[in-house]
Amino acid sequence: MEKRALLYEGKAKKLYLTDDENLVISEFKDDLTAFNGEKKSSEAGKGALNNKISTELFKLLESHGIQTHFVKMLDDNHMLHKKASVILIEVIVRNIATGSLSRNLGIEDGKVLPFTLVEFDYKNDALGDPKINDQHALILGLVEYQDELDKMRRVARQINDILKPYFAEKGLKLVDFKLEFGKDKEGNIILVDEISPDNCRFWDIESGEKMDKDRFRQGLGGLKVAYEEVLNRILGKK
Repeated sequence: MEKRALLYEGKAKKLYLTDDENLVISEFKDDLTAFNGEKKSSEAGKGALNNKISTELFKLLESHGIQTHFVKMLDDNHMLHKKASVILIEVIVRNIATGSLSRNLGIEDGKVLPFTLVEFDYKNDALGDPKINDQHALILGLVEYQDELDKMRRVARQINDILKPYFAEKGLKLVDFKLEFGKDKEGNIILVDEISPDNCRFWDIESGEKMDKDRFRQGLGGLKVAYEEVLNRILGKK
């Protein structure tokens, strides 16, 4: 598969056209950003780890009937996937209160929620990715129908039902995570982007140690070691 012109560059990935109009290649970058781009850095090898972790998790979800854009991992930093029109909604799934949920609502950090919370953020850097409800999404034209929002919410919960026990078996709490969806050429809503410690919060069940991008956000250090540990647990090396 030939990598052609650069189609798009985001914070964590570059997206390239290929010789197949229905397939694109993502290059996972080593860049790190936080707080709407105010904090920036780079961690050598981070992109490759996220590519490998995302590959394993996309395969897992596909095996459970979740439709994704994933086709295959090409090499350490490149993934081949279906071309999709991204829906500009970030779907946030929360099992434990932390981060903005605790800051904004005063819920005790680390409190296990009585049920899984699913939130929508408007994927718009200029506006700071604000929280939105269903009516906002429809007014903004981010989706055409209420059914599309219902589907994203339902699939997000299904993904949580798969990943939460999966990581628990590997000694990790799945605290919360961000999902993105898009529409394929047939108009089907499918999971896109990535699933990695960049957009998931993982806490070690025994120690409570943070094994995700919060190590960068909070200046804890050891980010690459933490990501490697997550990958090793996924691969059954611990």
